[in-house]
Amino acid sequence: MIIKIYHNNSCSKSRIALAELTKSGEDFEVVNYLENVPSVEELKDIVQKLGIRPFQLVRTTEKIYKEKFGNLNLSDEAWIKAMHENPILIQRPILVKGDVAVIGRSEEAIDSIV
Repeated sequence: MIIKIYHNNSCSKSRIALAELTKSGEDFEVVNYLENVPSVEELKDIVQKLGIRPFQLVRTTEKIYKEKFGNLNLSDEAWIKAMHENPILIQRPILVKGDVAVIGRSEEAIDSIV
């Protein structure tokens, strides 16, 4: 089964996850999600596979979050839309394999999917 990695090359954690995937020998597909923005439906699917609420996928350290969303209490649908319209808000890297997904910011998370 092919692993899909939602990747941002400027992120060190994302580069580490990509290197680990390469070493694993698993088949994978790289999605540069800032250029190839996930659809609203795709984001909903990712959140469901992660088993989290949409806000838990938001990078609250990003400047745009602080300026535009920091004081807002949005619905799940609104957070999905915000991430679709501002993909820099999406946590990275995300690895998806079948019906399972992880945010690959740790070696353990990466290992759990390869």
